[in-house]
Amino acid sequence: MSGLVIKSRRVVFPGGERPAVILVRDGIIQEVREYADELNTGDLPVLDFGDDVVMPGIIDVHVHVNEPGRTEWEGFETATKAAAMGGVTTIVDMPLNSTPVTTTVENFRAKLDAAEGKLAVNVAYHAGVIPDHADQLDQVLEMGAIAGKAFMIDSGMEDFPFADRDTLREAMMVLKRHGKPLLAHGELALDLAQPQQPWIKFADYLASRPQAMETAAVKMLIDLCAETDCAVHLVHLSATDALPLLKDARGGGLPITVETSPHYLYFAAEDVSDGATQFKCAPPIREKENQTILRQALLNGDIDLVATDHSPCPPSLKNIESGDFSTAWGGISSLQYVLPVTWSAMREVGAEPADMARWLCQKPAGSMGLRQHGRIDTGKVADFVVWDPDGSVEVSGEMTQHRHKITPYDGLSLTGRVSCTVLGGKVIYQNGDLIDEKLGRSILKN
Repeated sequence: MSGLVIKSRRVVFPGGERPAVILVRDGIIQEVREYADELNTGDLPVLDFGDDVVMPGIIDVHVHVNEPGRTEWEGFETATKAAAMGGVTTIVDMPLNSTPVTTTVENFRAKLDAAEGKLAVNVAYHAGVIPDHADQLDQVLEMGAIAGKAFMIDSGMEDFPFADRDTLREAMMVLKRHGKPLLAHGELALDLAQPQQPWIKFADYLASRPQAMETAAVKMLIDLCAETDCAVHLVHLSATDALPLLKDARGGGLPITVETSPHYLYFAAEDVSDGATQFKCAPPIREKENQTILRQALLNGDIDLVATDHSPCPPSLKNIESGDFSTAWGGISSLQYVLPVTWSAMREVGAEPADMARWLCQKPAGSMGLRQHGRIDTGKVADFVVWDPDGSVEVSGEMTQHRHKITPYDGLSLTGRVSCTVLGGKVIYQNGDLIDEKLGRSILKN
């Protein structure tokens, strides 16, 4: 029987943080004791983290791994190494931009085969929601995908067309039967005048995707949620104009959860230089005034959680030399840095480590039905991130494990240094050293 003991004066539980000792055996939290208790740990190794914060392992519900078929963009090995170094113990893979996309039983099997033997952390999977695939969606969910993911606007990938209202309704009825949520990229294409291309000015790109596109999508999702009673998870919200709609719907009992992304909390449009295409994402990074409202909504619970939307690509697709936002790939690499980016932004408005555990662990687990994860309690999986809230993180390509090093965080000094990651009761990262034992597994949820 394997195990270990974790001690800290700052262990984060759902009710707040307190000194505690955690006994782990065979990958499960066996017991939580008071810090001052006399310990008889036998031959179990003891990790005393002093005043570092101990939280459940981070769960990132929105990651584009891009394998199989586009491992030159990322891949299971590099993505999960980055996750391990960032304190992320579970990622949920998006059904695109792999080739093939995860929309059929055959394609899902190919995805699972591709992940075999490559995982530094655990990986769960979203099924793709596209037109004329409701029967396949049903089977992929039966195989263990934890949710369905749809685009309500052009995804940028020909093999992953957007879902119209009828497609969404049909998929939501399937998802409801399985007790699993619909994830939606909430933008609708509107008949709007577009700036003339190329878009070298960030303001032109921002004008091309106004808040009205998000609010229109949110209205449709609320209607469909009320009609089908299928749980809805709105991914990467950036438009604060949609918050009153969501607050009313949630207050009325509709099962809707909302995520935002670290880049919307940390950056504002005023920070983005013209031609700086490493900042391109969809929806776009919006103005400082919007960011202020977004941060407060996360703090007060109108937004549930933070997920990266880690979406890397080869450097050539980012148009770094031309600086043209109109044709650059939209995606920000941040999986390894989700904790320090979020903490650096949110501590400015009064966040505490208990808030971080809610946004990065507890709420992600709850929204995706990962009931054994996301909190420190007897019987839960022994996944932990240990971090120093005052420790600095100097982002550089040298330390970045993502396959490609282009990120708007490059060269920044962040706060919130991850010192240790524990997966299933085993240390997989500590103080700069990544223990590359491929201990992760695929999580399938029926």
